[in-house]
Amino acid sequence: MKVLVVNNMAPFVRGGAEALAEHLIRNLEIAGHQAELLRVPFQWEPATRIPSQMLMARALELQNVDHVIALKFPAYLIQHPRKTLWLVHQYRQAYDLYDAGQTNLPPGQTGADIRQLIRNADDECFRDARRIFAISDVTQQRLARYNGVHADILRAPINDPERFTGGEPQGYIFAGGRINGAKRQCLLVEALADAAKEVRLIVGGPPDTANDARQLEETVERLGLRDRVRLDLRYLERHEYANYINGALAVASLPFDEESFSYVAMEAATAGKALLSTTDSGGVLGLAKDGETGWVAEPTAEALAAAMSAAYVDLARTRALGVSAKNLWESHQINWQATVAALMS
Repeated sequence: MKVLVVNNMAPFVRGGAEALAEHLIRNLEIAGHQAELLRVPFQWEPATRIPSQMLMARALELQNVDHVIALKFPAYLIQHPRKTLWLVHQYRQAYDLYDAGQTNLPPGQTGADIRQLIRNADDECFRDARRIFAISDVTQQRLARYNGVHADILRAPINDPERFTGGEPQGYIFAGGRINGAKRQCLLVEALADAAKEVRLIVGGPPDTANDARQLEETVERLGLRDRVRLDLRYLERHEYANYINGALAVASLPFDEESFSYVAMEAATAGKALLSTTDSGGVLGLAKDGETGWVAEPTAEALAAAMSAAYVDLARTRALGVSAKNLWESHQINWQATVAALMS
């Protein structure tokens, strides 16, 4: 079968959704399908341009395609008689982030009109989809709450689990992935200032913007933490990223209301590393369990400092929490073979 995977793209920005799409292509081919990736450009700033980009996605005409698997807004608005949604997330600024006051939609009637346009287009798209899967409980619940649509949960597998073999801890906590405000690396650095003196931190990954990098660097300088923090702010090759996880004492993943378990948490659990997260981190809490697989703190510098310090107090217990994280992850039995079969059913 000829399968087209449809995702968004922003030039020179890579994250979990991009890796997910690429590995989905590879595993569709392993399963015997012909597969290609269509990346639809999407620029969310200024928000007033969103309607025209929705129209562009909806107007695309596909030929010589048997099946479409669409991942994100507005790419999933593309029309096809056999379309499956594997929903990473909707345009959250029109949904939960709007309610939380964290939207980029303009104030007043203009923003209200854009929000309604997005929600109407989503509702129509979801009605027409052959089948809808959600990547996590959080995505499933958001879809049900705002659109009244049920989706089966189909979690994303790890792309290359063989890299995350674990290893002897090298005395640092690792925070990996894209660097931005929603991932809250700055909060982790602020917590380090209040943590025990033996706590060390490595932050590794590509900043979304120059300002994201500058803010993190300025926080380290302001708090006088250059001797306790390593900032490796660039796109890490997979072996470099895996080495950071394999050598970590614990791994931190504290995004705000993450849709999924998060790749960082899944990869850390695969490597048998204890997890550090926050009470408002959403899907990550499916793996990060306070006192069971790591530490779940309130999203404050004081609470995170206590959790970070705890990882160093009893190293045997920290290792045991990592083993529990690995066991919990493996209990879900998430793999690409079953995932592809579900998406193509």
